[in-house]
Order: sequence, then structure tokens, then C-alpha cells
Amino acid sequence: MNARTPFPIAMCRAWWPRFAVAVLASAVGAATHAADEPPVSAISAFSAAPVGDPPATWKFATLPNKVATRFAVSDLNGSRVLKVEADGSYGNLVHALRTPSSEKTTLSWRWRVDKLVEEADLKVKSGEDSAAKLCVFFAFDGAKLPFGERTKLALAQSVSGQEVPTETLCYVWDNKLPVDTGLASPFTKRIRFLVLETGTARLGQWVSHKRNVGADYQRMFGDESGGKYPEITGVAVSADADNTHGRSLSYFGDVSLVP
Repeated sequence: MNARTPFPIAMCRAWWPRFAVAVLASAVGAATHAADEPPVSAISAFSAAPVGDPPATWKFATLPNKVATRFAVSDLNGSRVLKVEADGSYGNLVHALRTPSSEKTTLSWRWRVDKLVEEADLKVKSGEDSAAKLCVFFAFDGAKLPFGERTKLALAQSVSGQEVPTETLCYVWDNKLPVDTGLASPFTKRIRFLVLETGTARLGQWVSHKRNVGADYQRMFGDESGGKYPEITGVAVSADADNTHGRSLSYFGDVSLVP
């Protein structure tokens, strides 16, 4: 397992708003790049890694005092894939990027869920867990957000010392919501979910996706985007069961992004 990227907030969680925790939890590990650095769109492949720790470019991030979701490259039926196990736990595996996005940007991957988080319910805080999420971070100009949203982001960034993405889109394998459901996290509008798979019909099966990220971004953040496409600063594989104290098991194949 990669060394954890801790949040420096253990002493202030009693007063720190949970929405800021949710935003930051999706953000840590997405490196800040200077404007003159060349774009980076390549995502390290799990299939090329040895069994064990994920590739070094994938950074583990969690919250203080949380049981950690486990991420490991595994050999499954002769293929190297990422195994993700949540057990009352929380965690994100984050890969930093720096690449423009457009109406043609596509994201491709395959995933498999063998066990869902039984009590998960993305509509409420007490149930906001999932067996499998793939998230994309966007560097939307935070100055264009309402004052309240800017204040939350400034707090998260100040306390953490980390660059926090202003918009995060997460593709989700849910257990109950209909496919194509789009909704904001009950903790923060800075994170929005799009359900691609649901229920048990395809448990234990590999399912491939190729998404037009530009179109999905405009659908989920069109109320803020003004029709523009901000830079992508990272992607994350995630699974959590800390709110419901449940368990899940999923696998991810390689993730690729074409700007």
C-alpha cells in the first residue's frame, strides 16, 4: 500500500464542517501544477504493475481516524487489476493529471463489483457509501461560485494546505438508484454523482464504459460552467462504507483519458 496522504485536521474535526471533509477527501493527492508545465493526460496502468502496491503515481488519501479502504494490484483470472475492499472504511486512490477538457474528452475503464454496500443510499448523509466510484476533478474558477461556496472551499484549502478541486464528477456503481440518475452529494454540491450501474444483475461481471466526459460535465455542472470546459486535474478510484458500516468488494481495470 502506498503511504497515506494524511489530512492535517485531526485536532479540528469537532468544528470543521463535514462538507469540507467530503470535498477534501476527494481532492488529496491531486498535485498542483505550474501553468508552464506540459499537460499530463497519461494514467498509469494497473495491468502493467506487479502484484501488491498500486503504481506510485496513484496516491492513497483518507481522513483522520478512519479505517482505510484497501487498494492492491491483484492477479484475477490471469489479469492484473486493482482490487478494492471496503469494510466500514473510507479511502481514495488518486492520480494527478493536468490536461484540458473539451466536448470530445473521453474516459474509458472497466470495473466489476462482487459485493455491494447493502445499506448505501447516496441521497442521504448516513448512507453516502458506494462499492465503486471513479471520479474526475475539474479546476473550475472558484471565483465564479457564490460566496458561501467560495468560503467552504477556502476553509478546506486553508486547513488542509492542499489544492482542492472546485468540481468533482463521480461515476458510481450504486445498489438501488436507477441507471443515469444524476445527483449532488448530500454533503456538498462540489461533488456530483452519475449512476452508471445499479443493483445485483451484473455482480461478478466485468462491465466496460467509455464516457464523453465533456458531455457528462455539462450535464452535471451546467448550472455553473457557462458552457466552458475547465482543466482536468486528476482522477480517483474510490470505495467507502464508513457511513453505513458495511462491506464491499470491487475491481478496476486500466483507466484511460483522451482529452
